[in-house]
Amino acid sequence: MILLGVGGGIAAYKSAILCSRLAQSGRDVQVVMTHAATQFVGAATFAALSGRRVAIESFDPAWPLGPHIELAADATLMVIAPTTANQMGQFAGGMASDLVSTLFLQITCPVLLAPAMSNQMWAKPSVQRNVAQLRDDGIHFVGPETGWLSCRQSGAGRMSEPEIILQSIDSLLG
Repeated sequence: MILLGVGGGIAAYKSAILCSRLAQSGRDVQVVMTHAATQFVGAATFAALSGRRVAIESFDPAWPLGPHIELAADATLMVIAPTTANQMGQFAGGMASDLVSTLFLQITCPVLLAPAMSNQMWAKPSVQRNVAQLRDDGIHFVGPETGWLSCRQSGAGRMSEPEIILQSIDSLLG
């Protein structure tokens, strides 16, 4: 099963397309969203596309052992798209403040991050230190690309298109 973590950024709309393409290709997809992500795309969208209940809360009676334990057990890959600067900082520092970051610490399968943020954020030395740390930790990245950003500027920080992310997923899963 692929865990699709959706971070809180406008690029979350691309994650709906990614979820749909994964499901269409016959892959089992379990979507996990941050609360911030639900401000951009609703959980109902991902539930319809994946055919599964979306996990958002760290404490949810649907998963008696805890969603971070039960969902991690069946994961073959965790993809986080979009991945925010805040999430990368949490992941690099080993912190868990929500279900997505707790799952990141729990899983033992490969992880693929698809960063999305403004070009100013992407260029920050602290963000680049976190990226370097995560790469050293064996985390895989796709993007970000250079192009038009939601902040009405062009630059590095644009989340890769779903097709590019799918190619990275296929490469990682063989």
